[in-house]
Amino acid sequence: MLRVGLTGGLASGKSFIAHVLEDAGCHVIRADELGHEVLQPGAEAYAAAVAEFGQGILNEDGSIDRRRLAALVFDHPDRLAVLNNIVHPAVFRRQDELIRAAEEQDPSGIVIVEAAIMYETGSHTRYQKMIVAVCSEEQQIQRAMKRDDADRESVMARLRRQLPLAEKASRADFVIDTSGTKEETTRQTLEVYRQLRSLAG
Repeated sequence: MLRVGLTGGLASGKSFIAHVLEDAGCHVIRADELGHEVLQPGAEAYAAAVAEFGQGILNEDGSIDRRRLAALVFDHPDRLAVLNNIVHPAVFRRQDELIRAAEEQDPSGIVIVEAAIMYETGSHTRYQKMIVAVCSEEQQIQRAMKRDDADRESVMARLRRQLPLAEKASRADFVIDTSGTKEETTRQTLEVYRQLRSLAG
């Protein structure tokens, strides 16, 4: 099975590309969804996160308020590193389980793992090929403001914590430019899929 990482930056079009690849027949694993799952009550990272960051991050029903948790680590790289050390190992274990299951089902298939911060965490080394979604910074800002109902300043602050898209693109095996129409992005994505399909055999 060919293992492929799909990354980019904030609101760079990763999710759209992932949907196109999934429709084409790839097995898609969304790391962000796994990150949510491992922080659910009773899941692998829940108890450690509550012990580290306190009862103040909890909703009335005992679930973790992700916005409150994010606010505690956003401007504190040391605290963010602690949170990542709690969450990432659990996410990677779930990823590996899903990849193994996909491989048993479809040995010559393609598995795509979509995640926002692969180069930043070094997890890009887990994959045989890397795809990076790119667009202009202004498009990232406008998309993120609309999607997340966020102000420009908070979006800019999030962007500053990620590697520039140009640097990620320079390290990628495939670059998909999402700055045009959805049809154009789809065309590029399917061309990448054809190349991956030939590599996967």
